[in-house]
Amino acid sequence: MTFKVTILGSSAAMPTVDKHHSAQILNVSEQFYLIDCGEGTQNRLMKMGINPLKINSIFISHLHGDHIYGLFPLISTMSLMGRRTKLKIFAPRPFDEIMENHKRYFDIGTGYEIEFCEVRTRENNLIFENKVMEVYSLPLRHNIPCSGFLFKEKTLPINIRKDIVDRLQLGIAQVVALKRGEDIITEDGECITSESVTYIPYQPRSYAYCADTQYSAKLAGLIQGVDLLFHESTFADIDKALAKRTGHSTTTQAAKLALNAGAKRLLLGHFSARYSDTSLLVNEARDVFKDSFEAKEGHTFEIQRY
Repeated sequence: MTFKVTILGSSAAMPTVDKHHSAQILNVSEQFYLIDCGEGTQNRLMKMGINPLKINSIFISHLHGDHIYGLFPLISTMSLMGRRTKLKIFAPRPFDEIMENHKRYFDIGTGYEIEFCEVRTRENNLIFENKVMEVYSLPLRHNIPCSGFLFKEKTLPINIRKDIVDRLQLGIAQVVALKRGEDIITEDGECITSESVTYIPYQPRSYAYCADTQYSAKLAGLIQGVDLLFHESTFADIDKALAKRTGHSTTTQAAKLALNAGAKRLLLGHFSARYSDTSLLVNEARDVFKDSFEAKEGHTFEIQRY
């Protein structure tokens, strides 16, 4: 099953000639989810060959312009392209007021339903689920209400070893009991424990998106063992006072959180335009957490099964 994220934008508040405002596309089992929607997102989607009509839902971390200004033209484009299916937008309040004002002032008729789903930025809640995935909100520490998102595959039911079923000639009721985690006694009096004959098909994969935030030890606890972590790293460590004042993180702080969370890989982005050489920022993070990488625009990062 597909589980990968494509970076559409990786700049902070000010874009550059080669970096755009925050936006990512997560593909889970060929279902597409847009995470943040900075200015120019629809253009980036087109350049990457991603059809906007394939977007299932949109997750907005907070209401700063560099994370939301691209949403309104994208909504209009979807209408022009003939979208008819409902679009769910997960965002903090007062996004609903902003959306209603936009519709009123610009006389927007989309031709499809837009459902606002409030994200409570101080809570760690299950906010979305389908057959294959769950999404949780992650409280972040920014200077306005802001939420991260944890995307997790659902755990499949346990399987039973076929060779055991054949050797012991187990009946359907016995197989079902073992899959439920129960032990059984065979006709020969042998005790078969569920643990000894069953297995999990694969470990569920996970992706955490942590937008604008200061370092948070609590956040590390909420994403323990995450396979791939995107964490904003707006500033170099030398500018940590500025990071604190503006509600952001440094590269070293992002790396420290990845280390404390037991993450497998760390993506760094939301870089301030003041740094022309972002490799210096990545190397700074690698001094703390070696599996740190730049969230380069146009690159796709696949989350493998282990």
